Order: sequence, then C-alpha cells, then structure tokens
Amino acid sequence: MSDSAVLDRKTPAKPAPLRAKPAVTLSEHIVEVISDSGEGAQRCGQSLASIAARSGNGIWTVEIIPAEIQPPARSVAGASGIRIRIGSKAVTNGGDETDLAVAFNEQVLLGRVRAGELKPGATILLESVWREHRDPAIAKSYNDTLEALQKSGFRVIEMPLEKECRALMTDARRGKNMFVLGMLCSIYSFDLQLARDQVALTFGKKDRSVIDTNVKLLEAGFAWGEANLDFKYAIPATKSTQPQVVTNGNTAIALGVLASGMDICAMYPITPATSASHYLSDCFEKVGGMVHQAEDEIAACAFAIGASYAGRCAVTITSGPGYSLKQEGLGLAVMAEIPLVVVNVQRGGPSTGQPTKVEQGDLLTAVYGSHGDAPKVVMAVSGIEDCFYSMITARKIAETFNMVVVVLSDASLATAQTPFPRPSFSEEWLAPPVDQSPLPEGSKPYDWDAVTGIARRFSPGQPGGMHTVTGLAHDRNSKVAYDPQINEEGLRARSLKLAALQKTLRTPPVFGDPEGDLLVVGWGSTKGVIEESVERLRAEGARVSSLHLRFIQPLPSGIGEILRRFRKVIAVEGTWGDRLEDELIDSDNRRYTPLAMMLRSRYLVDVDCWSEARGQPIKPGNVVKALRAKLEEGK
Repeated sequence: MSDSAVLDRKTPAKPAPLRAKPAVTLSEHIVEVISDSGEGAQRCGQSLASIAARSGNGIWTVEIIPAEIQPPARSVAGASGIRIRIGSKAVTNGGDETDLAVAFNEQVLLGRVRAGELKPGATILLESVWREHRDPAIAKSYNDTLEALQKSGFRVIEMPLEKECRALMTDARRGKNMFVLGMLCSIYSFDLQLARDQVALTFGKKDRSVIDTNVKLLEAGFAWGEANLDFKYAIPATKSTQPQVVTNGNTAIALGVLASGMDICAMYPITPATSASHYLSDCFEKVGGMVHQAEDEIAACAFAIGASYAGRCAVTITSGPGYSLKQEGLGLAVMAEIPLVVVNVQRGGPSTGQPTKVEQGDLLTAVYGSHGDAPKVVMAVSGIEDCFYSMITARKIAETFNMVVVVLSDASLATAQTPFPRPSFSEEWLAPPVDQSPLPEGSKPYDWDAVTGIARRFSPGQPGGMHTVTGLAHDRNSKVAYDPQINEEGLRARSLKLAALQKTLRTPPVFGDPEGDLLVVGWGSTKGVIEESVERLRAEGARVSSLHLRFIQPLPSGIGEILRRFRKVIAVEGTWGDRLEDELIDSDNRRYTPLAMMLRSRYLVDVDCWSEARGQPIKPGNVVKALRAKLEEGK
C-alpha cells in the first residue's frame, strides 16, 4: 500500500500558504513532538507541559513509547515522543486527535498518521534535513511523504532543525529538542524567562556549560518561531492560588508510598512499573526506607511478605506478567493474613503482549486470580492525584484488616503528567509503631472475631505471641488442621474481612443527574475520558450520567440501586469485549468486558459494554460516538 493511499482520509482542502497573523486565542490545543528514540522528544514535551502548568494552564501528557527498547532509526514503528494537551482549565485526559505535530523525520510521523492520531488538516512542522540527504533512498522517501501529506490536506511546514542547531553545537541531534521547546514556547505565547527557568531546572544536575548551551538553543528556537511562523496561539490561563505538583502517575505512587509510612519496597524491573521504584531508589533511604531489587518477581513478592510479617507493611510494584508470577506468594499472604500492598501498573497482554502500551486487562485476575478462595481488596486509581492518596489508603486497609490490597494503575497513568494541589502532610497517614507489648495469656494468633473475621496481629518477638506461620490450612492457634469445620472457619473469617471493609465504604457519587436514559460505568484511568464525554452529551441535552468505581473488591453499597435508576447502563473499559457486529457473536456467546461481567452477575442488571484495546488511551470523541449509538438503540 502506498503512502498516499494510507494518507487518503476525509480532510479539508490543501492548506493555504504562509501569511502573517496575530495570536489566536484557543480554549485548548494538542501538540505532539515525535522523534527517534534518544533524540529527547519526551524531555521537550515534559518541559513544555511544566512551563504550561507553571503558567496556570491545565495540561495532560501522553508518552509515545515504541514497543522495542531501541528500534531502528527512521522507522515507522519506532516513533518515540509525547503528546501534550494544553487547556485553559483543568485537563483530565489526552483528548482527541492532535492539532499540531513536530516531527524530527518523516518516518516516525507516518506512524502517527497511519494510526489516525492527527486531525484532518493538522499543522505539521517537519525537519527538512532529509530533503537532500546523501542517501537517494532517504531523500526520495522524505519528498514522497511530504507530497503525500500535502495532498491529504495536512499543512506541512519544513524547518531546518539540523542547520539551526549546528550553529550552536557540534552534535545537532542532541540539541533539537530544546530548539523545538523554544519554538513551541513562541507558538503558544509562553514567557521565555519561564522557559529559561525550566531548562535550568531540567538540567540542574549538569555543568553550567550544559545549561547555558541548552538555554541558547531554547532562545534560538523561540527566535526562529517568531521570525518564520505565521501562526501563534494564546491559551488563557489562571494561576492556582495554592501550590501545585506536576508529576506522572508512577512518581505519584512512589510519593504516596513515602507519605504512607511504608518503608520497604521489593521489586523486579518491569515495564511500565519500573520508574516508580526508580524514584524510590533515589530518595527512600533518606527517610529510613529501602528498595530491594530481587532476582525475580517471585522473590520480590516473598521478600515483601517477609518484611510485612516482621511487623510493618511492605509494598511490591509490578506489571501484569509480574503479577501473575506473584500469585502463589499472594496466596500465602492471604492464608497467613499478612498485610501487603501490591501495585499492578497494567499493560497490554497476554504474555509479553505490548509492554509499553496501555490496557485495563487485569481486573478479573486481581479480583479472582488464585488457586482456592483468596479474598483480596482491589482498588483502582482514577488519576495522577489518586495515585498518591490511594497508596496511603491501601496501607491503612492492609494493616487494619491484615489483608492483601491490590492497587491497579496502568501505562497511561504511569507516564502521564498533570498538576494537582500539593499535599499537606498529615501524621494520620503514617502507620503506628510496631506493637511489641506483651500479649495476654492464652492469646491466639488467629482468634477471628465472629462478626468481622479480624484477628489481632502478632509481631515476631512479641512476648506471649510466638507461633509458627504456615501456608497450610490452620486453626486459631496456627496449627495445621485439615478438619472440615476448621477449614471452613478460616475461609469464613477471611471472607468476612471483605464484608467488614465494605460496610465502611461510601457509595460513589454519580457524575450528572441521579437518573436518566444512560449511565456510563468505569474504573481506573478512564474517569477523565468518561466524564468529559458525558459533559459533551449533556451539553447537547442528552440524559447521560456516569459512575466511577474506585473499589472493585469489595464493591460499595448502593451501586445496584444507582444502576436501576437508568434506562440503560454501559461499562466503558480499555480492554477487550466481543462486538455484536461480528458474524459469530450473539447474546449467548458474547464475552463481556470484565467490569460489565461483574456488574451483571452481582446486580442482575443488563449492563452493556463498549471497549477499546488499541494500546493507546481512549479518546473522548470515540466514547461520545459509542454512547450516542447506545442512546439511539431501540428508538
């Protein structure tokens, strides 16, 4: 298939030639910076996002990460970069298609175009060094692609990045990102001094000469944009009245671990979870914590369980394949009733799947994945700020109920950045000191409460509390016992703890009216997308609302009542669900998405589902189309 065929989309007429015009005020804009791996596109975009956030704009970033660690240069599948959505108010997701793309070569750009990530008629700023490359094949590829893009209606503006950067440094490849940052600051009317400060912060650990060179590149890019581009945008901003934090989900999880009082993190490197433990490695020891990198995922889980058994609460951070390997260890923690927090930063699957891509495919594994009945608490973070506070909540629940608490994040939240109010530390977040007070004579390590199933936690070395911990079925004295009645007593107690927690949970609020024609139910990182989609439809007069679940196991009270107030209910998830338009699929064999399946079985409500598993964050525009179709059904 030719490039022109791939690029033949419904687009407006051929773009107009350059002509000067003043800054256009916009409510929001989406920009992408795309390059080969190692050219600094992500650092450029992250810096732009920070500048926008410090200016008072709402921002949301989505990192574009190739599947291979080091893909070939100038390859369609090797696009590496970042998308930044800049708004005049708070932004909760990556938005729809891109308005402006900056590409360091035409091949990485093609990958984004073919994926349908650029708006019809979008503006493209394209590095022109390839036009007259010494390799005729490369020059031909560039010129053919340029022509195909223009024929398809994209407005392509060539920019001499290599030439401009060579005037300031020998290795132009290492300077293009800061030149582009300056150019984007010009395009979006950001204060140049604010940008200089950001560059100094970004390269703060480097020599002063490195900072100075990058500031010169920034200024050169800004000047080039002012002199050569005929378009300029201004996105109104309102500076926050309180201090803000701009960070990604993995860093927020790491900060939450610090704030929670947990002081042991056991892990094994796995994409896309690793950066959370990397951040902890940089700072945990300064506050008395420790990161243990085990030899594999199983050992990491066992180490965390051992640390928690010793009297504190540990965390282990992983992704889908690692979570699967931890299952036997998690069963031990459930049976021995040892508190443990497990973070699963989900990615595309199954097997190795798509390590750098987003998916919400691990919900049923988190809730039910085990041999035997092993009840665990399952939470799902809904945003960057929630990544922070959920770790504090998870630690409290784990230690209060002596349970395993699984916190589900995903690849979208892992790398996305958005500002949120800087947390004010509270002593209530921290765990109390390890209890080493003597136990009353006759105390039993599993003296399960008849109502809640909770037993007092014994710590090693606690006078009067010595006992043997076992993964076998056991009685209240922790003695191995295969008696049917004793086995069921333990199963009952461990299950009752979920019910005891459930009684403390608040019913989640409905976004929109409490009743109507359609209720959209979601969990995890889809919250912002779903609520934006609902807002768009409500502005059109549709009677649509949404409900987002933070606790999946146990589900809070009142959900069934909410579902029954709406004429139709649909779950929106970033995973697979069978589609009725497929010839073989019908109501008897359709596989529903995980949340839809759980809600249907729990509440006996006809919950439909819509899903995407394309390896990238769901776009609100796609959700709006699906919801419109659902509203039209039966009319």
